[in-house]
Amino acid sequence: MNVPGTSRDVVSADLVIVGAGPAGSAAAYWAARRGLDTVVVDMADILPHGRDKTCGDGLTPRAVEALERMDAGYLLEGHPTISGLKLHGFGGSVSAVWPSNGSFPPRGSAIARQELDLALLTHAVNAGARFIGSTKVIDVATSGHSIDELCARRPDGTFLTLKARQFLLAEGVRSGIGRKVGVQWLRGMVHGVAARSYITTPHGEEPWIHSHLELRDHHGVAQPGYGWIFPLGTDDSGVGHANLGCGALSTSARPAKINTKKLLKTYAEQISKEWTAGEPQHITSALLPMGGAVTRTAGQNWAAIGDTAALVNPLNGEGIDYALESARMVSALLDDALRNPDGLRFMWPAALREEYGAAFSLARRLALVLTMPGLLSAIGPLGLRGPLSTTVMGAAARLMGNLVTPEDKDLTAQLWRKAGRLSMTVDRLFAADSRPLFGVELS
Repeated sequence: MNVPGTSRDVVSADLVIVGAGPAGSAAAYWAARRGLDTVVVDMADILPHGRDKTCGDGLTPRAVEALERMDAGYLLEGHPTISGLKLHGFGGSVSAVWPSNGSFPPRGSAIARQELDLALLTHAVNAGARFIGSTKVIDVATSGHSIDELCARRPDGTFLTLKARQFLLAEGVRSGIGRKVGVQWLRGMVHGVAARSYITTPHGEEPWIHSHLELRDHHGVAQPGYGWIFPLGTDDSGVGHANLGCGALSTSARPAKINTKKLLKTYAEQISKEWTAGEPQHITSALLPMGGAVTRTAGQNWAAIGDTAALVNPLNGEGIDYALESARMVSALLDDALRNPDGLRFMWPAALREEYGAAFSLARRLALVLTMPGLLSAIGPLGLRGPLSTTVMGAAARLMGNLVTPEDKDLTAQLWRKAGRLSMTVDRLFAADSRPLFGVELS
Protein backbone atom coordinates (compact mmCIF):
# COMPACT_ATOMS: atom_id res chain seq x y z
CA MET A 1 0.00 0.00 0.00
CA ASN A 2 1.30 3.43 -0.95
CA VAL A 3 -0.42 5.54 1.71
CA PRO A 4 1.09 8.72 3.15
CA GLY A 5 1.86 8.98 6.84
CA THR A 6 4.06 6.86 9.06
CA SER A 7 1.92 6.53 12.17
CA ARG A 8 -1.42 4.78 11.93
CA ASP A 9 -3.80 3.28 14.44
CA VAL A 10 -4.40 -0.45 14.02
CA VAL A 11 -7.68 -2.31 14.48
CA SER A 12 -7.49 -6.11 14.56
CA ALA A 13 -10.34 -8.61 14.42
CA ASP A 14 -11.24 -12.11 13.28
CA LEU A 15 -13.31 -10.66 10.44
CA VAL A 16 -13.38 -7.21 8.82
CA ILE A 17 -16.36 -6.33 6.63
CA VAL A 18 -16.16 -3.39 4.23
CA GLY A 19 -19.61 -1.87 3.82
CA ALA A 20 -22.61 -1.68 6.14
CA GLY A 21 -25.48 -2.15 3.73
CA PRO A 22 -27.81 -5.16 3.99
CA ALA A 23 -25.08 -7.62 2.95
CA GLY A 24 -22.41 -6.24 5.27
CA SER A 25 -24.65 -5.83 8.30
CA ALA A 26 -26.26 -9.24 7.85
CA ALA A 27 -22.82 -10.85 7.55
CA ALA A 28 -21.74 -9.02 10.71
CA TYR A 29 -24.78 -10.36 12.54
CA TRP A 30 -24.18 -13.96 11.50
CA ALA A 31 -20.43 -13.78 12.20
CA ALA A 32 -20.94 -12.21 15.62
CA ARG A 33 -23.51 -14.88 16.44
CA ARG A 34 -20.83 -17.48 15.63
CA GLY A 35 -18.51 -15.87 18.16
CA LEU A 36 -16.20 -14.09 15.73
CA ASP A 37 -14.73 -10.73 16.67
CA THR A 38 -16.27 -8.78 13.80
CA VAL A 39 -15.64 -5.21 12.64
CA VAL A 40 -17.79 -3.43 10.06
CA VAL A 41 -16.39 -0.27 8.48
CA ASP A 42 -18.31 2.14 6.27
CA MET A 43 -17.61 5.56 4.78
CA ALA A 44 -20.99 6.80 6.10
CA ASP A 45 -21.79 7.47 9.74
CA ILE A 46 -24.88 5.24 9.60
CA LEU A 47 -25.46 5.25 13.36
CA PRO A 48 -27.75 6.84 14.42
CA HIS A 49 -29.43 8.36 11.32
CA GLY A 50 -29.07 5.75 8.58
CA ARG A 51 -27.87 6.22 5.02
CA ASP A 52 -29.76 6.55 1.74
CA LYS A 53 -29.04 4.46 -1.36
CA THR A 54 -30.61 4.23 -4.79
CA CYS A 55 -33.02 1.34 -4.33
CA GLY A 56 -36.60 0.30 -4.99
CA ASP A 57 -37.03 -0.40 -1.25
CA GLY A 58 -39.20 -3.44 -1.96
CA LEU A 59 -38.80 -6.75 -0.17
CA THR A 60 -39.94 -9.94 -1.89
CA PRO A 61 -41.05 -12.98 0.12
CA ARG A 62 -37.49 -14.23 -0.35
CA ALA A 63 -36.16 -11.17 1.49
CA VAL A 64 -38.79 -11.46 4.22
CA GLU A 65 -37.76 -15.07 4.80
CA ALA A 66 -34.09 -14.06 5.00
CA LEU A 67 -34.89 -11.42 7.62
CA GLU A 68 -36.88 -13.90 9.68
CA ARG A 69 -34.00 -16.40 9.62
CA MET A 70 -31.74 -13.81 11.22
CA ASP A 71 -34.36 -12.97 13.87
CA ALA A 72 -34.94 -9.58 12.26
CA GLY A 73 -38.53 -9.99 11.16
CA TYR A 74 -39.49 -7.42 13.79
CA LEU A 75 -37.88 -4.74 11.58
CA LEU A 76 -40.94 -4.89 9.32
CA GLU A 77 -43.42 -4.06 12.07
CA GLY A 78 -45.38 -0.98 11.07
CA HIS A 79 -44.46 -1.39 7.40
CA PRO A 80 -46.82 -2.48 4.61
CA THR A 81 -47.63 -6.12 4.01
CA ILE A 82 -47.35 -6.65 0.25
CA SER A 83 -49.64 -9.34 -1.18
CA GLY A 84 -48.06 -9.52 -4.63
CA LEU A 85 -47.61 -7.66 -7.90
CA LYS A 86 -50.01 -5.64 -10.02
CA LEU A 87 -48.70 -5.52 -13.57
CA HIS A 88 -50.00 -2.86 -15.97
CA GLY A 89 -49.57 -2.06 -19.63
CA PHE A 90 -50.64 -2.71 -23.20
CA GLY A 91 -54.29 -2.09 -22.37
CA GLY A 92 -54.48 -4.56 -19.50
CA SER A 93 -53.74 -5.13 -15.81
CA VAL A 94 -53.12 -8.35 -13.93
CA SER A 95 -52.86 -9.02 -10.20
CA ALA A 96 -50.42 -11.76 -9.26
CA VAL A 97 -50.40 -12.79 -5.60
CA TRP A 98 -47.28 -14.29 -4.06
CA PRO A 99 -47.48 -18.11 -4.07
CA SER A 100 -48.78 -19.59 -0.82
CA ASN A 101 -47.71 -23.18 -1.40
CA GLY A 102 -43.95 -22.69 -1.77
CA SER A 103 -41.00 -22.45 0.57
CA PHE A 104 -41.27 -18.71 1.18
CA PRO A 105 -43.85 -16.72 3.17
CA PRO A 106 -46.71 -15.44 0.98
CA ARG A 107 -45.99 -11.79 1.75
CA GLY A 108 -43.55 -9.07 0.93
CA SER A 109 -42.97 -5.63 2.37
CA ALA A 110 -41.30 -2.30 1.66
CA ILE A 111 -39.02 -0.17 3.81
CA ALA A 112 -36.88 2.81 2.86
CA ARG A 113 -33.20 1.93 2.64
CA GLN A 114 -32.21 4.68 5.03
CA GLU A 115 -34.31 2.98 7.69
CA LEU A 116 -33.43 -0.58 6.68
CA ASP A 117 -29.67 -0.01 6.69
CA LEU A 118 -29.84 1.60 10.13
CA ALA A 119 -32.02 -1.19 11.53
CA LEU A 120 -29.85 -4.01 10.17
CA LEU A 121 -26.62 -2.43 11.39
CA THR A 122 -28.13 -1.89 14.83
CA HIS A 123 -29.23 -5.54 14.80
CA ALA A 124 -25.63 -6.60 14.05
CA VAL A 125 -24.13 -4.35 16.73
CA ASN A 126 -26.61 -5.72 19.27
CA ALA A 127 -25.35 -9.20 18.34
CA GLY A 128 -21.78 -8.16 19.21
CA ALA A 129 -20.30 -6.68 16.03
CA ARG A 130 -18.22 -3.50 16.17
CA PHE A 131 -18.90 -0.58 13.80
CA ILE A 132 -16.49 2.05 12.54
CA GLY A 133 -18.29 4.81 10.62
CA SER A 134 -17.21 7.86 8.63
CA THR A 135 -14.13 5.89 7.58
CA LYS A 136 -13.35 5.15 3.94
CA VAL A 137 -11.29 2.10 3.05
CA ILE A 138 -8.91 3.37 0.37
CA ASP A 139 -6.27 0.73 -0.21
CA VAL A 140 -5.42 -2.93 0.24
CA ALA A 141 -2.20 -4.89 0.72
CA THR A 142 -2.22 -8.37 -0.80
CA SER A 143 0.04 -11.38 -1.10
CA GLY A 144 -0.88 -14.10 -3.54
CA HIS A 145 -4.64 -14.58 -3.36
CA SER A 146 -4.96 -13.15 0.16
CA ILE A 147 -5.62 -9.75 1.67
CA ASP A 148 -3.02 -8.86 4.28
CA GLU A 149 -4.51 -5.62 5.53
CA LEU A 150 -6.65 -2.66 4.56
CA CYS A 151 -5.95 1.04 4.91
CA ALA A 152 -8.77 3.44 5.73
CA ARG A 153 -8.95 7.22 6.03
CA ARG A 154 -10.86 9.08 8.73
CA PRO A 155 -12.60 12.46 8.24
CA ASP A 156 -9.74 14.26 10.02
CA GLY A 157 -7.25 12.92 7.47
CA THR A 158 -5.64 10.34 9.74
CA PHE A 159 -5.31 6.72 8.64
CA LEU A 160 -6.37 3.41 10.11
CA THR A 161 -4.96 -0.05 9.42
CA LEU A 162 -7.45 -2.93 9.50
CA LYS A 163 -6.06 -6.41 10.10
CA ALA A 164 -8.02 -9.66 10.18
CA ARG A 165 -7.85 -13.35 9.39
CA GLN A 166 -10.67 -12.92 6.87
CA PHE A 167 -12.34 -10.09 4.97
CA LEU A 168 -15.74 -9.61 3.34
CA LEU A 169 -16.32 -7.01 0.63
CA ALA A 170 -19.84 -5.60 0.77
CA GLU A 171 -19.17 -2.18 -0.73
CA GLY A 172 -21.99 -2.31 -3.28
CA VAL A 173 -21.75 -1.59 -6.99
CA ARG A 174 -18.84 0.85 -6.83
CA SER A 175 -16.50 -1.47 -4.99
CA GLY A 176 -13.13 0.26 -4.89
CA ILE A 177 -11.37 -2.43 -2.87
CA GLY A 178 -13.10 -5.10 -4.91
CA ARG A 179 -11.60 -3.67 -8.10
CA LYS A 180 -8.15 -3.66 -6.53
CA VAL A 181 -8.39 -7.42 -5.87
CA GLY A 182 -9.82 -8.31 -9.28
CA VAL A 183 -13.60 -7.94 -8.97
CA GLN A 184 -14.51 -6.36 -12.30
CA TRP A 185 -17.94 -5.74 -13.75
CA LEU A 186 -18.65 -7.58 -17.03
CA ARG A 187 -20.49 -4.86 -18.94
CA GLY A 188 -21.07 -7.11 -21.93
CA MET A 189 -23.59 -9.07 -19.88
CA VAL A 190 -26.99 -7.75 -18.93
CA HIS A 191 -27.13 -4.99 -16.35
CA GLY A 192 -29.67 -2.50 -15.12
CA VAL A 193 -29.96 1.28 -15.35
CA ALA A 194 -32.47 2.83 -12.97
CA ALA A 195 -33.72 6.00 -11.31
CA ARG A 196 -35.61 6.28 -8.03
CA SER A 197 -37.63 8.93 -6.21
CA TYR A 198 -40.05 9.31 -3.31
CA ILE A 199 -43.60 10.63 -3.61
CA THR A 200 -46.37 11.46 -1.18
CA THR A 201 -49.66 9.67 -1.83
CA PRO A 202 -52.80 8.76 0.10
CA HIS A 203 -52.24 5.20 -1.13
CA GLY A 204 -49.21 4.52 1.04
CA GLU A 205 -50.93 1.47 2.56
CA GLU A 206 -51.71 -0.10 -0.83
CA PRO A 207 -50.95 -3.85 -0.40
CA TRP A 208 -49.48 -4.32 -3.88
CA ILE A 209 -46.27 -3.56 -5.71
CA HIS A 210 -47.26 -1.89 -8.96
CA SER A 211 -45.18 -2.37 -12.08
CA HIS A 212 -45.90 -0.59 -15.37
CA LEU A 213 -44.42 -2.55 -18.27
CA GLU A 214 -45.36 0.03 -20.89
CA LEU A 215 -43.58 3.33 -20.36
CA ARG A 216 -43.94 6.22 -22.79
CA ASP A 217 -42.01 9.46 -22.93
CA HIS A 218 -43.61 12.91 -23.12
CA HIS A 219 -44.02 12.42 -26.90
CA GLY A 220 -45.96 9.20 -26.36
CA VAL A 221 -43.15 7.03 -27.73
CA ALA A 222 -42.76 3.64 -26.03
CA GLN A 223 -39.46 3.32 -24.16
CA PRO A 224 -37.48 0.13 -23.41
CA GLY A 225 -38.08 0.28 -19.70
CA TYR A 226 -40.52 -0.34 -16.88
CA GLY A 227 -41.81 1.62 -13.91
CA TRP A 228 -42.51 0.65 -10.32
CA ILE A 229 -44.36 1.95 -7.30
CA PHE A 230 -43.61 0.48 -3.86
CA PRO A 231 -46.02 1.71 -1.15
CA LEU A 232 -44.07 2.61 1.99
CA GLY A 233 -46.92 3.15 4.44
CA THR A 234 -48.10 6.23 6.31
CA ASP A 235 -45.98 8.39 8.61
CA ASP A 236 -46.93 9.67 12.08
CA SER A 237 -48.53 12.77 10.60
CA GLY A 238 -50.86 10.68 8.43
CA VAL A 239 -49.04 11.31 5.13
CA GLY A 240 -48.60 8.31 2.85
CA HIS A 241 -45.40 7.68 0.94
CA ALA A 242 -44.20 5.48 -1.92
CA ASN A 243 -41.01 4.73 -3.79
CA LEU A 244 -41.47 5.53 -7.48
CA GLY A 245 -38.85 4.63 -10.04
CA CYS A 246 -38.09 3.30 -13.48
CA GLY A 247 -35.44 1.09 -14.96
CA ALA A 248 -34.28 -0.70 -18.07
CA LEU A 249 -32.11 -3.64 -19.02
CA SER A 250 -28.95 -2.95 -21.00
CA THR A 251 -25.81 -4.55 -22.43
CA SER A 252 -22.77 -3.04 -24.09
CA ALA A 253 -24.04 -4.43 -27.42
CA ARG A 254 -27.62 -3.18 -26.88
CA PRO A 255 -27.35 -0.21 -24.50
CA ALA A 256 -30.54 1.26 -23.05
CA LYS A 257 -30.58 4.68 -24.74
CA ILE A 258 -32.86 6.38 -22.25
CA ASN A 259 -32.45 9.13 -19.69
CA THR A 260 -33.91 7.38 -16.67
CA LYS A 261 -34.22 10.52 -14.55
CA LYS A 262 -36.11 12.32 -17.30
CA LEU A 263 -38.29 9.26 -17.93
CA LEU A 264 -39.02 9.03 -14.20
CA LYS A 265 -40.42 12.56 -14.16
CA THR A 266 -42.66 11.76 -17.13
CA TYR A 267 -43.79 8.55 -15.44
CA ALA A 268 -44.60 10.50 -12.27
CA GLU A 269 -46.80 12.85 -14.29
CA GLN A 270 -48.61 9.91 -15.88
CA ILE A 271 -49.55 8.29 -12.55
CA SER A 272 -50.02 11.48 -10.55
CA LYS A 273 -53.82 11.65 -10.93
CA GLU A 274 -54.49 8.00 -10.09
CA TRP A 275 -52.16 8.07 -7.08
CA THR A 276 -52.83 11.71 -6.09
CA ALA A 277 -49.08 11.91 -6.02
CA GLY A 278 -46.86 14.79 -5.03
CA GLU A 279 -43.81 15.86 -7.00
CA PRO A 280 -41.04 13.24 -7.01
CA GLN A 281 -38.33 14.05 -4.49
CA HIS A 282 -34.80 12.78 -3.78
CA ILE A 283 -34.28 11.53 -7.34
CA THR A 284 -31.17 9.38 -7.72
CA SER A 285 -29.93 6.96 -10.37
CA ALA A 286 -27.56 4.01 -10.57
CA LEU A 287 -26.08 1.30 -12.75
CA LEU A 288 -26.50 -2.23 -11.45
CA PRO A 289 -24.48 -5.34 -12.39
CA MET A 290 -26.68 -8.45 -12.33
CA GLY A 291 -26.68 -12.22 -12.33
CA GLY A 292 -23.15 -12.78 -11.01
CA ALA A 293 -21.60 -10.85 -13.92
CA VAL A 294 -18.22 -10.18 -12.29
CA THR A 295 -14.81 -11.65 -12.96
CA ARG A 296 -14.05 -12.76 -9.40
CA THR A 297 -15.85 -13.23 -6.10
CA ALA A 298 -13.22 -14.63 -3.73
CA GLY A 299 -9.60 -15.07 -2.77
CA GLN A 300 -8.01 -17.24 -0.12
CA ASN A 301 -9.19 -15.16 2.85
CA TRP A 302 -11.77 -12.83 1.31
CA ALA A 303 -15.12 -12.97 -0.45
CA ALA A 304 -17.43 -10.53 -2.22
CA ILE A 305 -21.10 -10.57 -1.22
CA GLY A 306 -24.29 -8.76 -2.18
CA ASP A 307 -24.11 -6.20 -4.98
CA THR A 308 -20.30 -6.39 -5.01
CA ALA A 309 -20.68 -9.95 -6.33
CA ALA A 310 -23.45 -8.80 -8.74
CA LEU A 311 -26.00 -10.82 -6.78
CA VAL A 312 -28.99 -9.08 -8.34
CA ASN A 313 -31.88 -10.80 -10.09
CA PRO A 314 -31.74 -9.87 -13.81
CA LEU A 315 -35.52 -10.20 -14.15
CA ASN A 316 -36.64 -7.81 -11.40
CA GLY A 317 -33.58 -5.91 -10.18
CA GLU A 318 -34.02 -7.27 -6.64
CA GLY A 319 -30.83 -7.47 -4.63
CA ILE A 320 -31.71 -7.15 -0.94
CA ASP A 321 -32.79 -10.79 -0.66
CA TYR A 322 -29.52 -12.05 -2.19
CA ALA A 323 -27.51 -9.65 -0.02
CA LEU A 324 -29.08 -11.15 3.10
CA GLU A 325 -28.79 -14.72 1.85
CA SER A 326 -25.18 -14.43 0.69
CA ALA A 327 -24.26 -12.98 4.09
CA ARG A 328 -25.67 -16.03 5.84
CA MET A 329 -24.11 -18.44 3.35
CA VAL A 330 -20.60 -17.02 3.54
CA SER A 331 -20.63 -16.83 7.33
CA ALA A 332 -21.28 -20.56 7.45
CA LEU A 333 -18.12 -21.19 5.39
CA LEU A 334 -15.65 -19.04 7.32
CA ASP A 335 -14.50 -21.68 9.81
CA ASP A 336 -14.02 -24.36 7.14
CA ALA A 337 -12.18 -21.88 4.93
CA LEU A 338 -9.54 -21.37 7.63
CA ARG A 339 -8.78 -25.09 7.51
CA ASN A 340 -8.68 -25.25 3.70
CA PRO A 341 -5.37 -24.43 1.93
CA ASP A 342 -7.29 -22.49 -0.74
CA GLY A 343 -9.62 -20.92 1.79
CA LEU A 344 -12.61 -19.22 0.18
CA ARG A 345 -11.02 -18.94 -3.26
CA PHE A 346 -12.91 -21.85 -4.83
CA MET A 347 -15.29 -22.65 -1.99
CA TRP A 348 -17.28 -19.41 -2.23
CA PRO A 349 -17.80 -19.30 -6.04
CA ALA A 350 -18.84 -22.96 -5.90
CA ALA A 351 -21.41 -22.18 -3.20
CA LEU A 352 -22.81 -19.29 -5.25
CA ARG A 353 -22.99 -21.43 -8.35
CA GLU A 354 -24.79 -24.19 -6.46
CA GLU A 355 -27.31 -21.79 -4.93
CA TYR A 356 -27.95 -19.35 -7.78
CA GLY A 357 -26.22 -20.68 -10.89
CA ALA A 358 -29.16 -22.23 -12.74
CA ALA A 359 -31.66 -19.50 -11.86
CA PHE A 360 -29.30 -16.64 -12.67
CA SER A 361 -28.05 -18.23 -15.89
CA LEU A 362 -31.60 -18.60 -17.18
CA ALA A 363 -32.63 -15.17 -15.91
CA ARG A 364 -29.65 -13.56 -17.64
CA ARG A 365 -30.53 -15.31 -20.88
CA LEU A 366 -34.18 -14.21 -20.69
CA ALA A 367 -33.16 -10.66 -19.75
CA LEU A 368 -30.85 -10.50 -22.77
CA VAL A 369 -33.78 -11.47 -24.98
CA LEU A 370 -35.87 -8.68 -23.44
CA THR A 371 -33.28 -6.09 -24.52
CA MET A 372 -34.20 -6.82 -28.15
CA PRO A 373 -35.95 -3.73 -29.57
CA GLY A 374 -39.73 -4.00 -29.72
CA LEU A 375 -39.96 -7.47 -28.18
CA LEU A 376 -41.75 -6.42 -24.99
CA SER A 377 -44.25 -4.39 -26.99
CA ALA A 378 -44.95 -7.45 -29.13
CA ILE A 379 -45.46 -9.97 -26.33
CA GLY A 380 -46.83 -7.64 -23.64
CA PRO A 381 -50.45 -7.61 -24.87
CA LEU A 382 -50.51 -11.43 -24.87
CA GLY A 383 -49.42 -11.62 -21.25
CA LEU A 384 -51.59 -8.81 -19.91
CA ARG A 385 -54.77 -9.15 -22.00
CA GLY A 386 -54.88 -12.77 -23.16
CA PRO A 387 -57.32 -15.38 -21.84
CA LEU A 388 -54.59 -16.97 -19.72
CA SER A 389 -53.10 -13.69 -18.53
CA THR A 390 -53.77 -14.27 -14.83
CA THR A 391 -52.23 -17.73 -14.87
CA VAL A 392 -49.28 -16.71 -17.05
CA MET A 393 -48.43 -13.56 -15.13
CA GLY A 394 -48.88 -15.32 -11.78
CA ALA A 395 -46.24 -17.82 -12.82
CA ALA A 396 -44.11 -15.00 -14.23
CA ALA A 397 -44.24 -13.10 -10.92
CA ARG A 398 -43.08 -16.20 -9.08
CA LEU A 399 -40.21 -16.77 -11.48
CA MET A 400 -39.22 -13.10 -11.62
CA GLY A 401 -38.94 -13.16 -7.84
CA ASN A 402 -36.97 -16.45 -7.96
CA LEU A 403 -39.49 -17.97 -5.57
CA VAL A 404 -38.58 -21.52 -6.52
CA THR A 405 -36.52 -23.87 -4.38
CA PRO A 406 -35.32 -27.47 -4.84
CA GLU A 407 -38.08 -28.55 -2.44
CA ASP A 408 -40.88 -27.25 -4.70
CA LYS A 409 -42.35 -30.11 -6.73
CA ASP A 410 -45.03 -28.37 -8.84
CA LEU A 411 -44.82 -28.26 -12.64
CA THR A 412 -43.72 -24.61 -12.83
CA ALA A 413 -40.83 -25.25 -10.44
CA GLN A 414 -39.75 -28.40 -12.27
CA LEU A 415 -39.77 -26.65 -15.66
CA TRP A 416 -37.86 -23.66 -14.29
CA ARG A 417 -35.15 -25.83 -12.75
CA LYS A 418 -34.77 -27.93 -15.90
CA ALA A 419 -34.54 -24.81 -18.06
CA GLY A 420 -31.94 -23.38 -15.69
CA ARG A 421 -29.77 -26.48 -15.89
CA LEU A 422 -30.07 -26.41 -19.69
CA SER A 423 -29.03 -22.77 -19.71
CA MET A 424 -25.91 -23.56 -17.68
CA THR A 425 -25.06 -26.36 -20.11
CA VAL A 426 -25.35 -23.90 -23.00
CA ASP A 427 -23.03 -21.55 -21.11
CA ARG A 428 -20.41 -24.30 -20.84
CA LEU A 429 -20.67 -25.66 -24.36
CA PHE A 430 -21.19 -22.63 -26.54
CA ALA A 431 -19.66 -19.64 -24.78
CA ALA A 432 -16.61 -18.20 -26.47
CA ASP A 433 -13.70 -19.25 -24.26
CA SER A 434 -15.27 -19.77 -20.81
CA ARG A 435 -18.02 -17.58 -19.44
CA PRO A 436 -17.43 -16.36 -15.88
CA LEU A 437 -20.16 -17.21 -13.43
CA PHE A 438 -19.54 -15.76 -9.98
CA GLY A 439 -15.86 -15.72 -10.89
CA VAL A 440 -15.73 -19.42 -11.77
CA GLU A 441 -14.24 -20.66 -15.02
CA LEU A 442 -16.86 -22.95 -16.55
CA SER A 443 -14.54 -24.78 -18.97
